[in-house]
Amino acid sequence: MAAPKKGRRPAGGQSRPGRALALILIAMVALTGGMFWSGHTTPRLGIDLAGGTSITLKAKAEPGQESAVNETNMNTAVGIIERRVNGLGVSEAEVQTQGRENIIVNIPRGTNEKQAREQVGTTAQLYFRPVLAVTNGAPQAAPSATPSGTATGSPKPSASATGATAGEKSASPTATASTQGRALTEALKAPSPTPTATGSSSATPKASGTPSATPTPDAATAALEKKFTALNCLDPKQRAAAGQGVKPTEPTVACGEDAPGVWSKYLLGPAEVEGKDVDKAKAAIDQRSGQWIVDMEFTDGGSKKFQAITSKLSAQTDPQNRFAIVLDGEVVSAPSVRTTLSASAQISGSFNQQSAQDLGNILAYGALPLSFETQSVDTVTAALGGDQLEAGLIAGAIGLALVIIYLVAYYRGLSLIAILSLGVSALLTYVIMALLGPAIGFALNLPAVCGAIVAIGITADSFIVYFERIRDELREGRTLRPAVERAWPRARRTIMVSDFVSFLAAAVLFIVTVGKVQGFAFTLGLTTLLDIVVVFLFTKPVMTLLARTKFFGNGHAWSGLDPKRLGAQPPLRRTRRAHAPVDAKEA
Repeated sequence: MAAPKKGRRPAGGQSRPGRALALILIAMVALTGGMFWSGHTTPRLGIDLAGGTSITLKAKAEPGQESAVNETNMNTAVGIIERRVNGLGVSEAEVQTQGRENIIVNIPRGTNEKQAREQVGTTAQLYFRPVLAVTNGAPQAAPSATPSGTATGSPKPSASATGATAGEKSASPTATASTQGRALTEALKAPSPTPTATGSSSATPKASGTPSATPTPDAATAALEKKFTALNCLDPKQRAAAGQGVKPTEPTVACGEDAPGVWSKYLLGPAEVEGKDVDKAKAAIDQRSGQWIVDMEFTDGGSKKFQAITSKLSAQTDPQNRFAIVLDGEVVSAPSVRTTLSASAQISGSFNQQSAQDLGNILAYGALPLSFETQSVDTVTAALGGDQLEAGLIAGAIGLALVIIYLVAYYRGLSLIAILSLGVSALLTYVIMALLGPAIGFALNLPAVCGAIVAIGITADSFIVYFERIRDELREGRTLRPAVERAWPRARRTIMVSDFVSFLAAAVLFIVTVGKVQGFAFTLGLTTLLDIVVVFLFTKPVMTLLARTKFFGNGHAWSGLDPKRLGAQPPLRRTRRAHAPVDAKEA
């Protein structure tokens, strides 16, 4: 039989364990440095540990639409609210239904808690409506619908669109009472009531005079005229009630804020484009002006609708060449249109970063299918969760102590490797959890702590598998250094299979569950992956180095690898026994 080549590595051998140890050391230093550099040296805590706010919302249907409060719409609202809150970086928010009409929102205490509270119940009903008339926000002295006052301009955020020129911010609408009545009549009767540039029934007011024929307004038109002239946008209650109960296909009145405390009121036609026609929306900084804006992109169907309305409005004079962006009954922008637009638009003006991000977040994640009123807002104390966490940590410490006592009693010197490996795994787990807080919004809750405690057993099990493989090799009569290398391939396969099953269970649990259980699954999956990293890059290299020392290599009684205590067989390499000579033929 041919002799093995000189210098050939044994199966599963690792000739340079220092490389693996250097790699994990660099990773630990980099992660720890990143944690201190980011300023987040502790993991973010969930609502059960840090406290926060619990909000109860009650769904309410519009008149005649009571059937809209159903399971499908409630579940849709839960998903939208959850995406909104998490879009602000507030992770571990719990959003769930309670009964048939209520939604409970639990928001952990954090930097964006206030913003999240403001957005959870915002319906975000967005419509693009043509402007029929605009004037200052105070009510007219007479019931005449003549908006003779000079408008204070479009509301604080003005809007523009790709390929468009922003309209005048100080319009002087000259619509007379008869002209407004004509516009209302056209809006009530026509399926697409946007004013046209020509024709005897034009809704466009002429600066040179009053149209020759004035249609008699019907009861609905007269009621809307009266509502418009009497509307006082300086009154918060009237502003909130201005568009209540109005369908998108009906004309309405609304208020818009030009500047803090300065309001204008609008007479608006039926909605031409809806919020569901917006495909994407996000806050950004305008490269030309350096101001915050909200970029919007429409769906294919929305682009066609937007193109149709801007095509009609661009042929009109002010204010009928303007369209109002109405969010939850309030005009947030009313730009004029001078050219036909289609795929995208911008809402710009006196935004700051927070207001732009709030509006972009609401538009991006959609409108709630129902309106909600806040039933209660309660502050959740962290005292109970803190007590439970303390009890859990005590239980975890007791469990860890018992594991260490068992390792020391049974494995003796080998327990040092296991304890060091557990320490490395704990350090990596802590640092990564602290970094994941600002990175992906991960928050540590009680179930997540339980997942970390369960992971102690998974990690210890990997060490035990490897140690027992080594001891099996020693029992067969091998010395320690070859036993360490020969035991590794078999132990590696067992560890990989065991960790794969644990990770698969954690992944399935994370996918099929919601709320706090996901925290348990996430932590369990994370620690399972770290177990593989620690065993491959720390435990095995350290074992290889220690096998070269006299204490472990010579099988000291306290090393845990004493061949006599293990009942080792005689060495595999025995002296050849003498044989009787045989002739060549017999050989």
